Amino acid sequence: MTGAGYLAVDSGGSGLRAVVGASGRGPLARASSDVPVRTGERGLDPRHLMEQLVPMARALCAEAGLDRLDTAAIGAAGMASLGDALRAELPGGLARELGVTRAALAADAVTAYVGALGPRPGAVIAAGTGLIAIGTDLAGWRRADGWGHLLGDCGGGAWIGRAGLEAALRAHDGRHGGSARLLADAEEMFGPVTGLPGQVYPRADRAAVLASFAPRVGACAAGGDPVAVDIVRTAARHMADSAAAVCPADGTSVVGCTGGLFGLGEVVLAPLDERLAELLPRARRVPAEGDPLHGAVRIAEDLSAGPLALPGDERMLCVTSTRGTDVTLTTDTRT
Repeated sequence: MTGAGYLAVDSGGSGLRAVVGASGRGPLARASSDVPVRTGERGLDPRHLMEQLVPMARALCAEAGLDRLDTAAIGAAGMASLGDALRAELPGGLARELGVTRAALAADAVTAYVGALGPRPGAVIAAGTGLIAIGTDLAGWRRADGWGHLLGDCGGGAWIGRAGLEAALRAHDGRHGGSARLLADAEEMFGPVTGLPGQVYPRADRAAVLASFAPRVGACAAGGDPVAVDIVRTAARHMADSAAAVCPADGTSVVGCTGGLFGLGEVVLAPLDERLAELLPRARRVPAEGDPLHGAVRIAEDLSAGPLALPGDERMLCVTSTRGTDVTLTTDTRT
């Protein structure tokens, strides 16, 4: 094995994905885990992340023929609001276990942005299990929502899935606003709906469980179920509202959409475009160039080559340098 490489990571509500590569050679090997990083009293658990990431990265290095990793870009869901422990402990852990001397720690919204649009002004709606919108004029970052499935993530997969299951339970009870079609789908997927609380409330990954029902809601909406149509249209309005809150002030920028939720297709994209036209008449929606993992790869490759072209931010994107036991954290990503 010869040479040094980089590590790029996308950590989200549905698990962990990692890539190793080398400057001039691009991505060389990748792996994934379907176990989300735990959240505890200290926020995102750096020990749990390292337990998954270190053996994965070592195996990928062996597969790619790399003898060490000197650069890393870690994008993590919750980094902005729950990432204090990660920022404090992850750089030192990466240095000890993998030899990483320079790391970019980013909110998953930032890696989603870079994957979708690259380093140019605009706004990105990242919609998967959760939902966050992020925008930049390349001088600073603005974010909207991304507050998690209990306090926000309005219009995201867990939000749609929860609304769909609520409509199913309304139909089961005989209350107004229920959907017999969603009730049938819920029972096909989860069994008798009377057992839903026991399947959802105790789960550490309950956001992912709720989001797993979102495709059923989308299919019901595409089939014309009025309750499902209303849920998806309301979700699209939430998405557009968040994008409008972060779009650069001149309003002429591009809006990218990234995340698995957009796999629902026109049933969500059509009402999204309608609402964006109302709120941002001079902006245009563009296809995403890549996903958050592509964004992490791009940040890692750029960091390997020199300073980043992106604005730094204490919680959204910061760069650390590690020498021995000393870790230096900076929000000045351009030096």
